Amino acid sequence: MGALGHYIERAGVPSAQISLIREQTAAIAPPRALWVPFMLGRPFGVPNDPEFQTRVLRALLALFEHPSGPVLEDFPDDAPADPGDAAGFACPVSFAPAAAAQEPGAALLAEIEQLAVWHELAKRRRGRTTVGISGLSVVEAARLVGALLRGTPIGSPQADASLGMVLKRCCDDIKAYYFEALAAQPGQLSARAIDAAFWRDTAAGRAFLQLREAGLGHPDESVAGFAERSLVPRAILHREQ
Repeated sequence: MGALGHYIERAGVPSAQISLIREQTAAIAPPRALWVPFMLGRPFGVPNDPEFQTRVLRALLALFEHPSGPVLEDFPDDAPADPGDAAGFACPVSFAPAAAAQEPGAALLAEIEQLAVWHELAKRRRGRTTVGISGLSVVEAARLVGALLRGTPIGSPQADASLGMVLKRCCDDIKAYYFEALAAQPGQLSARAIDAAFWRDTAAGRAFLQLREAGLGHPDESVAGFAERSLVPRAILHREQ
């Protein structure tokens, strides 16, 4: 959409867009864009909240006050909580606070083992899984993350991909594993509730946050670039600051 904006502008029609992934929009540099710190698929926030959605729309339309760009502005507020997202996160797996004091790689592996039965249930119900794009098992993916967190010097385990690309695929697999396992548990949690639980309650969320800090200074540029641009959503980084 960002690239399309350039063509529309060349035809003499001003354009503006909403961005859900700030780093990608910054790279494309569309004429006018408003970044919103909302979950993917909800560019105007939660459903059935016309007052808040109107605020977002007005902020977007205000970008037309700029005669030319590129302009990239940040919407200042998080979306309100969705009443459809159960506030009481009742999970049969206990993400014990004590795990926060454990070595992050070990805590991640232990948690993955805890969730194994729920992930197997998810696969049986769905008949498929999205885990596997890295070509490694989720345990192997977690071990790679743990090695990087410990500062162990490693190269890419795959000849056709950079270490940063392999790491991205491993992190995607770990997230998919958690999201599928949590979705299989009682309570019919919404996507937003699962996402919130992942970053707020799990060893994986904590490991990813620490991996970002470690990755920013990594000598491999592919790792540093992944850590900076896409490992942790910008909305989560804003919350942690």
